[in-house]
Order: sequence, then structure tokens, then C-alpha cells
Amino acid sequence: QVQLVESGGGLVQAGGSLRLSCVFSGDTGTLNGLGWLRQSPGNERELVAAIDSEETTKYADFVGDRIVISRDGAKNTVTLLMDKLKPEDTAVYYCRAGKYYDGEYYPAAGDWGQGTQVNVSP
Repeated sequence: QVQLVESGGGLVQAGGSLRLSCVFSGDTGTLNGLGWLRQSPGNERELVAAIDSEETTKYADFVGDRIVISRDGAKNTVTLLMDKLKPEDTAVYYCRAGKYYDGEYYPAAGDWGQGTQVNVSP
């Protein structure tokens, strides 16, 4: 039983930056991790980055050095900093609680929220 609210999306030109924020509340139970995932039209959702309660992180292979995930436990906030954005980064971005173990993140089952739209123009 956890509530998450993501924000920070928008329209930027290629090479620009965005900061996405996810504020979470409620009892996460055994869900010790939080991830950012994205979905573009016609494609499945894919993991961008994840972080656990001890600030261990995992990144998708395509991230390189362009994206950083961080957690502020005191403020119940997870932030995704994205730099040098590319048109292929255009997608709806979602934050999601899940389990993080053995270096892998597994999003929890259930309904998905609205996410936040990121549009990157060429």
C-alpha cells in the first residue's frame, strides 16, 4: 500500500535536461525499491533506473552517463536527473515501487498511474 506521484516532464530540445521527481507515501511493506520506467507508443514499458532503501542503484544499458537516480529518504522523494536528452527518450515516464535484490528490480503488480510525459525535439 504505497502512493506515488511523479512530476517534472515537459518539452525540451535534444541535448537539454530534465529533472523528474517521484514523491512516495504509505507502507511499502517488502517493496524495498523504487524504479523509473518509461513507455513510448507501440512499445512495452522498460526500466530506466532503480534504487533501493540503501541507495543501491541499477541502470538500463542505454543510460550511459546521461541519467542519475537518487533518493532522499527524509523527504520521501526519488529523483531522476536526465541530461543530454535525445529524441528517442520521448516517452511517458512512471515511478513504481518494487523489489530490488540480486542486482535486479521487479516492479510491483497493480494499476499504473498517469506518469509524466517527456518530449524531446530534434
